[in-house]
Amino acid sequence: MLIGIISDTHGSTRAWLDAINGPFRGVEQIWHCGDVLYHGARNPLPAGYNTQELFELINSCSIPIKAVRGNCDSDVDQMVLDIVLQDPYFMAELPFGRALVTHGHHYGPDIMEAMIQRFQIKLWVSGHIHEPVLQRLGDTIFLNPGSPALPKGREQRRSVALLTDTSVELHDLDKGQVFARLDF
Repeated sequence: MLIGIISDTHGSTRAWLDAINGPFRGVEQIWHCGDVLYHGARNPLPAGYNTQELFELINSCSIPIKAVRGNCDSDVDQMVLDIVLQDPYFMAELPFGRALVTHGHHYGPDIMEAMIQRFQIKLWVSGHIHEPVLQRLGDTIFLNPGSPALPKGREQRRSVALLTDTSVELHDLDKGQVFARLDF
């Protein structure tokens, strides 16, 4: 199993192509954590901003894509995308346990903890904050792949993640290297 995880592309073809032609080469599936096409009123236009080209690239992608709706994704975005923007999350059964994928803007710590317990979540994946996160708390790994289009935070690194049967990694798109990894 090899899954590419991306979030917050915000209409950037550069972000999408850098992931597809870099760390996502050979992936069997892509998970998108939302904010696919629109840049958002609070964000600048990212490099390579071309929403029409991006939805065409996504629609013609030969790799299966699962996605969630982000706070910047609209009904119009869903009209042009051939993938379903699931809302507020989707779950996947994986060799190490259950994963939950959401954009991240709906859930605070109390709701997250209740959902983790109720659904026995081993991997919680979210986007929204544009900062890469990879940490284990108790029996659950929390992953935010960051943003390959509009990175935020102290380092502002353009990033995506790779998920295997045994580990999850964060990849820096500009340096072409893994900068964080956790094993299940």
